[in-house]
Amino acid sequence: MNRTIITVVGHDQVGIIAKVCTYLANNRVNILDITQTIVSGYFNMMMIVDTSESPKEFLALANELEQIGEEIGVVIKAQREEIFNMMHRI
Repeated sequence: MNRTIITVVGHDQVGIIAKVCTYLANNRVNILDITQTIVSGYFNMMMIVDTSESPKEFLALANELEQIGEEIGVVIKAQREEIFNMMHRI
């Protein structure tokens, strides 16, 4: 399993989850866990996904997600799980 952490942050608007999830489904990325909150108009979502069935390399997925974020006015970052865990150790 190739687990990746995807974060989405920005001003709340209609269609953020739909846009991200449609992209993931079209690229055979399985969502394992998802959480999202809206605080004072700011949208925040964190997803744990499995990219092992995707025909695209990790870097292509990460770049395309970042581009989608730019198009809809949010910041989307994808990190490999092991890198995310190393960055957030206490």
